[in-house]
Amino acid sequence: MTQKLNRKLPAAVTAALNEVSEKLTHRPELRRMFLQCYPNTLETTVEMLDDDTTFVITGDIPAMWLRDSSAQLRPFVQLAKEDEELRSIISGVVRRQVAYILLDPYANAFNKEANGNGHKDETHSHPTVWERKYEIDSLCYPIQLAYLYWKATADSSVFDSAFRDAAYEIIRVWKIEQRHAEESDYSFIRKNPYVSFDTIPAGGKGRPVNDTGMTWSGFRPSDDACTFNYLIPSNMFAVVVLGYLEEIAKVIYSDERLAELSMTLGTEIKDAIELYGVVHHPEFGKIYAYETDGFGNHLLMDDANVPSLLSASYLGYVSSDHPVYRNTRKFLLSKGNPSYYEGEYAKGIGSPHTPEGYVWPIALVMQGLTSTDDEEIKRLVHMLETTTANTGFMHEGFHVDDPSQFTRPWFAWANTLFGEWIYSLVREGHPAVTE
Repeated sequence: MTQKLNRKLPAAVTAALNEVSEKLTHRPELRRMFLQCYPNTLETTVEMLDDDTTFVITGDIPAMWLRDSSAQLRPFVQLAKEDEELRSIISGVVRRQVAYILLDPYANAFNKEANGNGHKDETHSHPTVWERKYEIDSLCYPIQLAYLYWKATADSSVFDSAFRDAAYEIIRVWKIEQRHAEESDYSFIRKNPYVSFDTIPAGGKGRPVNDTGMTWSGFRPSDDACTFNYLIPSNMFAVVVLGYLEEIAKVIYSDERLAELSMTLGTEIKDAIELYGVVHHPEFGKIYAYETDGFGNHLLMDDANVPSLLSASYLGYVSSDHPVYRNTRKFLLSKGNPSYYEGEYAKGIGSPHTPEGYVWPIALVMQGLTSTDDEEIKRLVHMLETTTANTGFMHEGFHVDDPSQFTRPWFAWANTLFGEWIYSLVREGHPAVTE
Protein backbone atom coordinates (compact mmCIF):
# COMPACT_ATOMS: atom_id res chain seq x y z
CA MET A 1 0.00 0.00 0.00
CA THR A 2 0.99 3.64 -0.32
CA GLN A 3 3.50 5.10 2.11
CA LYS A 4 2.93 8.80 2.92
CA LEU A 5 5.96 10.99 3.43
CA ASN A 6 6.22 13.31 6.41
CA ARG A 7 6.05 16.51 4.38
CA LYS A 8 3.31 19.08 3.88
CA LEU A 9 1.90 19.55 0.42
CA PRO A 10 2.85 22.70 -1.53
CA ALA A 11 0.41 25.53 -0.87
CA ALA A 12 -0.86 25.63 -4.48
CA VAL A 13 -1.76 21.94 -4.34
CA THR A 14 -3.58 22.37 -1.02
CA ALA A 15 -5.52 25.27 -2.55
CA ALA A 16 -6.48 23.10 -5.55
CA LEU A 17 -7.64 20.32 -3.25
CA ASN A 18 -9.78 22.74 -1.26
CA GLU A 19 -11.25 24.29 -4.42
CA VAL A 20 -12.32 20.94 -5.85
CA SER A 21 -13.47 19.61 -2.48
CA GLU A 22 -15.92 22.48 -2.12
CA LYS A 23 -17.32 21.86 -5.59
CA LEU A 24 -17.78 18.10 -5.21
CA THR A 25 -19.78 17.95 -1.98
CA HIS A 26 -22.71 16.52 -4.00
CA ARG A 27 -20.45 13.67 -5.24
CA PRO A 28 -18.88 12.27 -2.04
CA GLU A 29 -17.17 9.25 -3.64
CA LEU A 30 -15.69 11.26 -6.50
CA ARG A 31 -14.60 13.87 -3.97
CA ARG A 32 -12.88 11.20 -1.85
CA MET A 33 -11.14 9.80 -4.91
CA PHE A 34 -9.86 13.18 -6.03
CA LEU A 35 -8.57 14.09 -2.57
CA GLN A 36 -6.68 10.78 -2.43
CA CYS A 37 -5.48 10.52 -6.02
CA TYR A 38 -4.46 14.04 -7.02
CA PRO A 39 -1.75 14.54 -4.37
CA ASN A 40 -0.65 10.88 -4.36
CA THR A 41 2.58 11.50 -6.28
CA LEU A 42 3.64 14.34 -3.99
CA GLU A 43 2.62 12.54 -0.81
CA THR A 44 4.20 9.17 -1.55
CA THR A 45 6.84 9.22 -4.29
CA VAL A 46 8.79 12.51 -4.26
CA GLU A 47 12.09 12.97 -2.43
CA MET A 48 13.99 16.26 -2.64
CA LEU A 49 17.72 15.61 -2.35
CA ASP A 50 20.64 17.66 -1.03
CA ASP A 51 21.98 18.28 -4.56
CA ASP A 52 18.82 20.24 -5.49
CA THR A 53 17.49 17.38 -7.61
CA THR A 54 14.29 15.41 -7.06
CA PHE A 55 13.99 11.61 -7.04
CA VAL A 56 10.56 10.20 -7.90
CA ILE A 57 9.60 6.53 -7.63
CA THR A 58 6.63 5.08 -9.55
CA GLY A 59 4.91 3.77 -6.45
CA ASP A 60 5.49 0.16 -5.53
CA ILE A 61 8.84 -0.05 -7.38
CA PRO A 62 11.73 1.85 -5.71
CA ALA A 63 13.25 3.21 -8.94
CA MET A 64 12.79 6.36 -11.02
CA TRP A 65 11.45 5.92 -14.54
CA LEU A 66 12.12 8.84 -16.90
CA ARG A 67 8.59 8.41 -18.27
CA ASP A 68 6.64 7.97 -15.06
CA SER A 69 8.43 10.70 -13.12
CA SER A 70 7.57 13.19 -15.87
CA ALA A 71 3.97 12.06 -16.23
CA GLN A 72 3.47 12.02 -12.44
CA LEU A 73 4.48 15.69 -12.15
CA ARG A 74 2.99 17.10 -15.36
CA PRO A 75 -0.40 17.78 -13.67
CA PHE A 76 1.29 20.16 -11.21
CA VAL A 77 3.08 22.27 -13.82
CA GLN A 78 -0.01 24.48 -14.17
CA LEU A 79 0.17 25.33 -10.45
CA ALA A 80 3.91 26.00 -10.29
CA LYS A 81 4.05 29.64 -11.39
CA GLU A 82 3.02 31.00 -7.99
CA ASP A 83 4.48 28.20 -5.86
CA GLU A 84 8.22 28.16 -5.19
CA GLU A 85 8.16 24.68 -3.65
CA LEU A 86 6.51 23.16 -6.71
CA ARG A 87 9.01 24.92 -8.95
CA SER A 88 11.85 23.42 -6.91
CA ILE A 89 10.33 19.93 -7.11
CA ILE A 90 9.73 20.01 -10.87
CA SER A 91 12.99 21.71 -11.85
CA GLY A 92 14.79 19.24 -9.57
CA VAL A 93 13.23 16.33 -11.46
CA VAL A 94 14.37 17.78 -14.79
CA ARG A 95 17.95 18.18 -13.55
CA ARG A 96 18.06 14.60 -12.26
CA GLN A 97 16.54 13.28 -15.51
CA VAL A 98 19.17 15.15 -17.52
CA ALA A 99 21.95 13.61 -15.43
CA TYR A 100 20.48 10.14 -16.01
CA ILE A 101 20.22 10.67 -19.77
CA LEU A 102 23.84 11.80 -19.95
CA LEU A 103 24.82 8.70 -17.95
CA ASP A 104 22.95 6.29 -20.26
CA PRO A 105 20.40 7.45 -22.87
CA TYR A 106 19.34 3.85 -23.49
CA ALA A 107 18.17 3.20 -19.92
CA ASN A 108 14.55 3.70 -18.87
CA ALA A 109 14.78 3.47 -15.06
CA PHE A 110 17.40 4.45 -12.50
CA ASN A 111 18.44 4.06 -8.87
CA LYS A 112 18.91 7.02 -6.56
CA GLU A 113 22.61 6.21 -6.38
CA ALA A 114 25.06 3.70 -7.87
CA ASN A 115 23.93 0.81 -5.63
CA GLY A 116 23.60 -1.92 -8.25
CA ASN A 117 19.91 -2.53 -7.54
CA GLY A 118 17.58 -3.61 -10.33
CA HIS A 119 17.62 -6.09 -13.19
CA LYS A 120 20.72 -8.02 -14.23
CA ASP A 121 20.31 -8.25 -17.99
CA GLU A 122 22.69 -8.93 -20.86
CA THR A 123 23.29 -5.36 -21.95
CA HIS A 124 25.90 -2.70 -21.27
CA SER A 125 24.85 -1.18 -17.95
CA HIS A 126 25.88 0.87 -14.91
CA PRO A 127 25.23 0.44 -11.13
CA THR A 128 22.93 3.50 -11.22
CA VAL A 129 20.72 1.86 -13.87
CA TRP A 130 17.71 -0.10 -12.58
CA GLU A 131 16.67 -1.27 -16.05
CA ARG A 132 18.03 -0.68 -19.56
CA LYS A 133 15.05 -1.24 -21.81
CA TYR A 134 15.45 1.30 -24.61
CA GLU A 135 12.21 3.21 -25.20
CA ILE A 136 11.87 6.33 -27.34
CA ASP A 137 9.36 7.87 -24.95
CA SER A 138 11.86 7.78 -22.06
CA LEU A 139 13.79 10.49 -23.91
CA CYS A 140 10.65 12.41 -24.93
CA TYR A 141 9.12 12.88 -21.50
CA PRO A 142 11.90 14.95 -19.86
CA ILE A 143 11.87 17.36 -22.82
CA GLN A 144 8.09 17.67 -22.57
CA LEU A 145 8.19 18.29 -18.82
CA ALA A 146 10.91 20.94 -19.11
CA TYR A 147 9.15 22.69 -22.00
CA LEU A 148 5.71 22.77 -20.34
CA TYR A 149 7.29 23.93 -17.09
CA TRP A 150 9.03 26.80 -18.91
CA LYS A 151 5.83 27.82 -20.67
CA ALA A 152 3.80 27.74 -17.44
CA THR A 153 6.30 29.54 -15.20
CA ALA A 154 8.64 31.50 -17.53
CA ASP A 155 11.48 29.91 -15.51
CA SER A 156 14.22 29.00 -18.00
CA SER A 157 16.74 27.91 -15.35
CA VAL A 158 16.22 24.24 -16.28
CA PHE A 159 17.83 24.96 -19.65
CA ASP A 160 21.43 24.92 -18.49
CA SER A 161 24.46 23.55 -20.33
CA ALA A 162 23.70 20.00 -19.16
CA PHE A 163 20.20 20.17 -20.67
CA ARG A 164 21.69 21.27 -24.00
CA ASP A 165 24.21 18.41 -23.85
CA ALA A 166 21.35 15.99 -23.19
CA ALA A 167 19.38 17.43 -26.13
CA TYR A 168 22.31 16.77 -28.46
CA GLU A 169 22.68 13.28 -26.99
CA ILE A 170 19.00 12.47 -27.56
CA ILE A 171 19.20 13.59 -31.18
CA ARG A 172 22.39 11.57 -31.66
CA VAL A 173 20.70 8.42 -30.35
CA TRP A 174 17.54 8.92 -32.41
CA LYS A 175 19.62 9.41 -35.57
CA ILE A 176 21.63 6.27 -34.86
CA GLU A 177 18.40 4.34 -34.29
CA GLN A 178 17.07 5.46 -37.68
CA ARG A 179 19.56 2.86 -38.93
CA HIS A 180 19.47 0.46 -36.02
CA ALA A 181 20.90 -2.64 -37.72
CA GLU A 182 23.77 -0.78 -39.34
CA GLU A 183 24.78 1.77 -36.71
CA SER A 184 23.50 0.81 -33.24
CA ASP A 185 25.40 -1.28 -30.71
CA TYR A 186 22.37 -1.50 -28.39
CA SER A 187 21.12 -4.97 -27.57
CA PHE A 188 19.11 -6.41 -24.70
CA ILE A 189 18.57 -9.96 -23.47
CA ARG A 190 16.78 -10.84 -20.24
CA LYS A 191 17.93 -14.19 -18.96
CA ASN A 192 15.03 -16.54 -18.18
CA PRO A 193 12.32 -13.97 -18.94
CA TYR A 194 9.01 -14.52 -17.19
CA VAL A 195 7.20 -13.69 -20.44
CA SER A 196 8.49 -13.53 -24.02
CA PHE A 197 7.98 -9.77 -24.38
CA ASP A 198 10.41 -9.11 -21.52
CA THR A 199 13.35 -9.58 -23.88
CA ILE A 200 14.33 -8.63 -27.43
CA PRO A 201 14.53 -11.50 -29.97
CA ALA A 202 17.23 -12.19 -32.55
CA GLY A 203 20.12 -12.13 -30.12
CA GLY A 204 18.86 -8.98 -28.44
CA LYS A 205 18.95 -6.89 -31.63
CA GLY A 206 15.33 -7.27 -32.76
CA ARG A 207 13.67 -8.38 -35.95
CA PRO A 208 14.75 -6.87 -39.28
CA VAL A 209 13.45 -3.40 -40.15
CA ASN A 210 13.63 -1.30 -43.29
CA ASP A 211 15.13 2.19 -43.23
CA THR A 212 12.12 4.53 -43.19
CA GLY A 213 13.13 7.74 -41.45
CA MET A 214 11.44 6.72 -38.20
CA THR A 215 13.60 5.90 -35.19
CA TRP A 216 13.75 2.39 -33.71
CA SER A 217 12.50 1.46 -30.25
CA GLY A 218 13.27 -1.74 -28.39
CA PHE A 219 10.33 -1.49 -26.02
CA ARG A 220 6.90 0.08 -25.63
CA PRO A 221 5.91 2.45 -22.78
CA SER A 222 4.60 -0.67 -21.02
CA ASP A 223 8.22 -1.93 -20.92
CA ASP A 224 7.11 -4.78 -23.21
CA ALA A 225 9.25 -5.56 -26.26
CA CYS A 226 7.99 -4.28 -29.60
CA THR A 227 6.83 -6.74 -32.25
CA PHE A 228 7.75 -4.41 -35.13
CA ASN A 229 10.24 -1.86 -33.85
CA TYR A 230 8.97 1.32 -35.45
CA LEU A 231 6.59 2.21 -32.64
CA ILE A 232 4.25 4.81 -34.15
CA PRO A 233 2.94 6.55 -30.98
CA SER A 234 6.46 7.02 -29.63
CA ASN A 235 7.66 8.36 -32.96
CA MET A 236 4.71 10.79 -32.86
CA PHE A 237 5.82 11.94 -29.42
CA ALA A 238 9.37 12.40 -30.73
CA VAL A 239 8.06 14.69 -33.47
CA VAL A 240 6.27 16.84 -30.88
CA VAL A 241 9.25 17.20 -28.53
CA LEU A 242 11.66 17.87 -31.40
CA GLY A 243 9.43 20.86 -32.15
CA TYR A 244 9.87 21.88 -28.51
CA LEU A 245 13.64 21.47 -28.79
CA GLU A 246 13.76 23.61 -31.93
CA GLU A 247 12.03 26.43 -30.05
CA ILE A 248 14.24 26.01 -26.97
CA ALA A 249 17.36 26.04 -29.16
CA LYS A 250 16.34 29.31 -30.82
CA VAL A 251 14.88 31.20 -27.86
CA ILE A 252 17.08 30.03 -24.97
CA TYR A 253 20.40 28.97 -26.47
CA SER A 254 20.50 30.88 -29.79
CA ASP A 255 21.88 27.59 -31.09
CA GLU A 256 21.08 27.37 -34.80
CA ARG A 257 22.74 23.96 -35.15
CA LEU A 258 20.54 22.41 -32.45
CA ALA A 259 17.48 24.07 -33.96
CA GLU A 260 18.33 22.76 -37.45
CA LEU A 261 19.03 19.23 -36.21
CA SER A 262 15.73 19.20 -34.29
CA MET A 263 13.70 20.52 -37.21
CA THR A 264 15.28 18.18 -39.78
CA LEU A 265 14.92 15.04 -37.66
CA GLY A 266 11.34 15.92 -36.71
CA THR A 267 10.42 16.36 -40.36
CA GLU A 268 12.05 13.05 -41.33
CA ILE A 269 10.18 11.13 -38.64
CA LYS A 270 6.84 12.81 -39.33
CA ASP A 271 7.09 12.15 -43.08
CA ALA A 272 7.92 8.51 -42.35
CA ILE A 273 4.96 8.11 -39.98
CA GLU A 274 2.56 9.41 -42.60
CA LEU A 275 4.14 7.27 -45.36
CA TYR A 276 4.74 3.97 -43.54
CA GLY A 277 2.45 4.18 -40.51
CA VAL A 278 -0.96 4.75 -42.14
CA VAL A 279 -2.94 1.75 -43.37
CA HIS A 280 -6.37 1.33 -44.91
CA HIS A 281 -8.77 -0.59 -42.68
CA PRO A 282 -11.76 -2.21 -44.44
CA GLU A 283 -14.20 -0.90 -41.81
CA PHE A 284 -12.62 2.30 -40.45
CA GLY A 285 -10.74 3.66 -43.46
CA LYS A 286 -7.28 5.19 -43.07
CA ILE A 287 -5.90 4.61 -39.57
CA TYR A 288 -2.53 4.77 -37.83
CA ALA A 289 -0.86 1.44 -37.08
CA TYR A 290 0.64 0.86 -33.65
CA GLU A 291 3.87 -0.62 -35.02
CA THR A 292 5.45 -1.33 -38.38
CA ASP A 293 8.74 -2.73 -39.68
CA GLY A 294 8.83 -0.64 -42.87
CA PHE A 295 8.53 -3.78 -44.99
CA GLY A 296 4.73 -3.62 -45.16
CA ASN A 297 3.97 -5.44 -41.91
CA HIS A 298 1.78 -3.58 -39.42
CA LEU A 299 0.42 -4.24 -35.94
CA LEU A 300 -3.07 -2.83 -35.53
CA MET A 301 -3.78 -2.31 -31.83
CA ASP A 302 -3.16 0.13 -29.02
CA ASP A 303 -1.68 -0.13 -25.56
CA ALA A 304 -3.00 1.64 -22.46
CA ASN A 305 0.35 3.23 -21.65
CA VAL A 306 1.09 6.73 -22.92
CA PRO A 307 2.28 7.52 -25.56
CA SER A 308 -0.48 5.57 -27.24
CA LEU A 309 -2.33 6.11 -30.49
CA LEU A 310 -5.31 7.25 -28.42
CA SER A 311 -3.14 9.96 -26.81
CA ALA A 312 -1.90 11.44 -30.13
CA SER A 313 -4.13 14.51 -29.80
CA TYR A 314 -3.39 14.93 -26.06
CA LEU A 315 0.34 14.93 -26.82
CA GLY A 316 -0.09 17.44 -29.63
CA TYR A 317 0.82 15.39 -32.70
CA VAL A 318 -2.61 15.87 -34.33
CA SER A 319 -5.79 17.78 -33.58
CA SER A 320 -8.79 15.89 -32.23
CA ASP A 321 -10.61 16.41 -35.55
CA HIS A 322 -7.79 15.09 -37.75
CA PRO A 323 -9.52 12.58 -40.08
CA VAL A 324 -6.97 9.76 -39.69
CA TYR A 325 -6.91 10.25 -35.91
CA ARG A 326 -10.73 10.20 -35.77
CA ASN A 327 -10.80 6.94 -37.72
CA THR A 328 -8.03 5.51 -35.54
CA ARG A 329 -9.87 6.44 -32.35
CA LYS A 330 -13.02 4.65 -33.55
CA PHE A 331 -10.96 1.55 -34.32
CA LEU A 332 -9.15 1.64 -30.97
CA LEU A 333 -12.44 1.81 -29.05
CA SER A 334 -13.86 -1.19 -30.86
CA LYS A 335 -13.43 -4.94 -30.70
CA GLY A 336 -11.13 -4.66 -33.69
CA ASN A 337 -8.42 -3.57 -31.24
CA PRO A 338 -7.15 -6.76 -29.57
CA SER A 339 -6.48 -4.80 -26.37
CA TYR A 340 -10.05 -3.50 -26.11
CA TYR A 341 -12.38 -5.25 -23.64
CA GLU A 342 -16.02 -4.93 -22.66
CA GLY A 343 -17.68 -6.33 -19.55
CA GLU A 344 -20.34 -5.80 -16.90
CA TYR A 345 -18.59 -2.90 -15.14
CA ALA A 346 -16.30 -1.35 -17.72
CA LYS A 347 -15.16 -1.16 -21.30
CA GLY A 348 -11.95 0.28 -22.64
CA ILE A 349 -8.34 -0.33 -23.58
CA GLY A 350 -6.01 -2.62 -21.67
CA SER A 351 -2.54 -3.94 -22.44
CA PRO A 352 -0.73 -7.17 -23.29
CA HIS A 353 1.26 -6.30 -20.15
CA THR A 354 -1.70 -7.36 -17.96
CA PRO A 355 -4.11 -10.30 -18.20
CA GLU A 356 -6.83 -10.54 -20.82
CA GLY A 357 -10.02 -8.73 -19.82
CA TYR A 358 -8.24 -6.05 -17.77
CA VAL A 359 -8.74 -2.40 -18.73
CA TRP A 360 -6.49 0.40 -17.49
CA PRO A 361 -7.63 3.58 -15.74
CA ILE A 362 -4.82 5.42 -17.55
CA ALA A 363 -6.47 4.53 -20.86
CA LEU A 364 -9.96 5.40 -19.57
CA VAL A 365 -8.72 8.82 -18.40
CA MET A 366 -6.93 9.33 -21.73
CA GLN A 367 -10.15 8.45 -23.54
CA GLY A 368 -11.82 11.19 -21.52
CA LEU A 369 -9.04 13.71 -22.08
CA THR A 370 -9.27 13.19 -25.86
CA SER A 371 -13.07 13.13 -26.06
CA THR A 372 -15.24 15.95 -27.40
CA ASP A 373 -18.46 14.11 -26.45
CA ASP A 374 -20.00 15.16 -23.12
CA GLU A 375 -21.96 11.93 -22.76
CA GLU A 376 -18.84 9.83 -23.30
CA ILE A 377 -17.02 11.88 -20.66
CA LYS A 378 -19.90 11.39 -18.21
CA ARG A 379 -19.83 7.62 -18.76
CA LEU A 380 -16.08 7.47 -18.20
CA VAL A 381 -16.19 9.46 -14.97
CA HIS A 382 -18.95 7.18 -13.66
CA MET A 383 -17.02 4.09 -14.77
CA LEU A 384 -13.90 5.14 -12.86
CA GLU A 385 -15.96 6.25 -9.87
CA THR A 386 -17.49 2.79 -9.49
CA THR A 387 -14.54 0.47 -10.20
CA THR A 388 -11.90 1.18 -7.54
CA ALA A 389 -12.89 -1.85 -5.44
CA ASN A 390 -13.80 0.64 -2.68
CA THR A 391 -10.18 1.78 -2.38
CA GLY A 392 -10.69 5.26 -3.83
CA PHE A 393 -7.47 4.81 -5.84
CA MET A 394 -6.73 4.06 -9.47
CA HIS A 395 -4.99 0.78 -10.27
CA GLU A 396 -2.82 -0.37 -13.13
CA GLY A 397 -5.61 -2.54 -14.56
CA PHE A 398 -8.83 -4.17 -13.39
CA HIS A 399 -11.14 -6.85 -14.75
CA VAL A 400 -14.14 -5.56 -16.69
CA ASP A 401 -16.43 -8.09 -14.98
CA ASP A 402 -14.94 -7.88 -11.48
CA PRO A 403 -13.15 -4.65 -10.40
CA SER A 404 -12.01 -6.35 -7.19
CA GLN A 405 -9.49 -8.16 -9.39
CA PHE A 406 -6.81 -5.55 -10.08
CA THR A 407 -3.07 -5.13 -10.52
CA ARG A 408 -0.79 -2.74 -8.61
CA PRO A 409 -2.66 -1.24 -5.64
CA TRP A 410 -0.21 1.70 -5.69
CA PHE A 411 0.35 3.27 -9.12
CA ALA A 412 1.03 6.97 -8.69
CA TRP A 413 0.93 7.86 -12.40
CA ALA A 414 -2.64 6.60 -12.78
CA ASN A 415 -3.73 8.35 -9.58
CA THR A 416 -2.28 11.72 -10.56
CA LEU A 417 -3.51 11.55 -14.17
CA PHE A 418 -7.03 10.90 -12.87
CA GLY A 419 -6.65 13.87 -10.53
CA GLU A 420 -5.50 16.09 -13.40
CA TRP A 421 -8.58 15.17 -15.43
CA ILE A 422 -11.08 15.70 -12.60
CA TYR A 423 -9.44 19.01 -11.71
CA SER A 424 -9.82 20.22 -15.30
CA LEU A 425 -13.46 19.07 -15.46
CA VAL A 426 -14.29 20.86 -12.21
CA ARG A 427 -12.60 24.07 -13.30
CA GLU A 428 -14.51 24.16 -16.58
CA GLY A 429 -17.79 23.28 -14.87
CA HIS A 430 -18.30 20.16 -16.94
CA PRO A 431 -21.64 18.36 -16.46
CA ALA A 432 -19.78 15.09 -15.80
CA VAL A 433 -18.87 16.46 -12.37
CA THR A 434 -21.45 19.18 -11.72
CA GLU A 435 -24.55 17.00 -12.10
